[in-house]
Amino acid sequence: MRYMFLTGILIVGLLIAGCGEYRSFGKLDKTPYATKECRKSLSRGSEMNQAVKIDKIVVYKKKRQLYTYRKGKKIDEFRISMGKNCDRGDKLCAGDYKTPEGAYRIVRKKCDPRLYRSLMISYPDAQDRRTSRKKGLKPGGYITIHGQPKWNADGRGDNYTLAHDWTEGCIAISNKAMDRLWRAVKNGTKIDIHP
Repeated sequence: MRYMFLTGILIVGLLIAGCGEYRSFGKLDKTPYATKECRKSLSRGSEMNQAVKIDKIVVYKKKRQLYTYRKGKKIDEFRISMGKNCDRGDKLCAGDYKTPEGAYRIVRKKCDPRLYRSLMISYPDAQDRRTSRKKGLKPGGYITIHGQPKWNADGRGDNYTLAHDWTEGCIAISNKAMDRLWRAVKNGTKIDIHP
């Protein structure tokens, strides 16, 4: 019974939260899930901590793990959730619910009103666009590493959400993990996503 209840909450929460290409489900939610602290840190540039700075992120989809590195040394590892079709290969188009594979960069930090904080990935790159175009598809976009939806802001549902792939192609981590990653990453940080 508890499993069915949590599943129902997860499905409703994910429909409201969403990720991938921006779209609104019904009325746009304007509640301040992205805290004032987050927005202030971005505006004054204090979100980066040089002492914990990393230079590379590596994701292994099959392992469901994200690793951070500084000068070739592993610093952290985090459990992840991905696109709900992530086991079916590389992302080809908008709406395929797959997590992309390849070498990208972090291009933007964003205080996200739906998914706590997010780090935008440089998907699609030129190769992704060519591959999709050859198949008559649109590659999609707005792929991020992000925190949890509002209903799991306190992290009580982390064991459940991180045990399931539920995003539209993004990489989801716990909010605690996002806080660590947020302080360690700057725009331009490399990210390699492997099958």
